[in-house]
Amino acid sequence: MTLSTTTPLSAELEAQYNMRLLRPDFESSLLQEWLARSATFRHLPGAQLDVAYGPSERDRLDYFPAASADAPLLIFFHGGFWQRGDKSVYSFVAEPFAAAGVSVVLVNYTLCPAVSVEGIVAQSQRALAWLWRHAGELGCSRKRWFVSGHSAGGHLAARMMATHWDALGDDLPKQMLSGAILISALFDLEPLCGTSINEGLQLDHEQARAASALRHPPATDAPQLLAVGGAETAAFHQQARAYETTFGNAQRFMPHYRIDDCDHFDVVQAFANCTHPFFELCREFIRAR
Repeated sequence: MTLSTTTPLSAELEAQYNMRLLRPDFESSLLQEWLARSATFRHLPGAQLDVAYGPSERDRLDYFPAASADAPLLIFFHGGFWQRGDKSVYSFVAEPFAAAGVSVVLVNYTLCPAVSVEGIVAQSQRALAWLWRHAGELGCSRKRWFVSGHSAGGHLAARMMATHWDALGDDLPKQMLSGAILISALFDLEPLCGTSINEGLQLDHEQARAASALRHPPATDAPQLLAVGGAETAAFHQQARAYETTFGNAQRFMPHYRIDDCDHFDVVQAFANCTHPFFELCREFIRAR
């Protein structure tokens, strides 16, 4: 498959967005830690794994319930530039939240280049619609749903906040989500056209603009917590500022939090660490709604 854009690669953009270059030990060290933590936690009593929300191979989600049947729900989308990753790697993210009284759903989605980014957005919408319709079967409350994601997953979460759910089905509510936690999210996809990341995305500039969360206003004034690691590249801080500037207002609370001493991967560690100030901030964000 050939790129659908003729944009030449930019060394500057590559350095800003290709996170694996900045963390060469990710697969040999940090990823192995995540896999080990997740493998242990997936044995949580009551966990429902690989629940099908559609017919495709990756139309699957994992549900980790908190103790209370009325617990709020956190729906998490993993990162990987829409091209890699699996929910099973990120089960550890659910552990501290479930212990703190928040049920968690981890969503899988088909990866590029098998589908487009817009195809993944539509798939994610189908996942949440299925989850709403089948919440009772899972034993999940429909009260206080929050969506979250890291990196590309943060983009998907932002697009879920822009979804008019009642337009997708008469049985869906106008406001499904009570808020969002968007971690090191990609809101503007156009810069990626000048990086090697686009080899799998196959985006031209028009497609990148159309898929960007910056082109899709939130459907409600539900609050959205934006977070970026203090050690991340300038581009990720610029992405968060652009989203906040474009859509934040007096009604739509959009605090922008800097996670000190964290790079693009350490932010996930902080999110899943019950002793970290960022986890506590997220827990209070959910508790206050």
